[in-house]
Amino acid sequence: MATRAAKPTKDQLAAAHGTTIPDVLAPDLAVLFCGINPGLYSGAVSLHFARPGNRFWPALHAGGFTPRLFDPSEQDELLALGIGITNVVARTTARADELSGDELRAGGVELARKVAEYRPGWLAVVGITAYRVAFGRPKATVGPQEETVGGGRVWVLPNPSGLNAHWTPAGLGAEFARLKRNLR
Repeated sequence: MATRAAKPTKDQLAAAHGTTIPDVLAPDLAVLFCGINPGLYSGAVSLHFARPGNRFWPALHAGGFTPRLFDPSEQDELLALGIGITNVVARTTARADELSGDELRAGGVELARKVAEYRPGWLAVVGITAYRVAFGRPKATVGPQEETVGGGRVWVLPNPSGLNAHWTPAGLGAEFARLKRNLR
């Protein structure tokens, strides 16, 4: 198991605003998980879903995607499991509500390009509100979507942020497991 990245300082968090994190991406993955955008903590340590309290990694494990609970510092090991990570919008912000609708829609265009190029079995967008705005689907619900993105199948999952109190850890794990059962 890899060592967790050191907690960033206040100055490092401030300096992370507007930076980007490289995608964890390869052709023909079983699933490409797509966050809304990286937070400052993730930007400061250059790892996806890195903030303590973010429930992505526990949900990924509870859903059966990983053999054990991974630390964000192990994100590159996901590729061997057929899993990748990207974001609708690449730049880091303190909160997702700092993103404009135009920025989310432009990110949706870029995401469709990535899906067309890398051809994952599923695109799993973690954040229903961002999905609705980025792809003009105001009535989308959690679960598989009828529409495709970049020619690929889409599954929308709840936002795993600790700020999303509507979903419990068990509920998140169950939704991730529902996607896992539908992989090719």
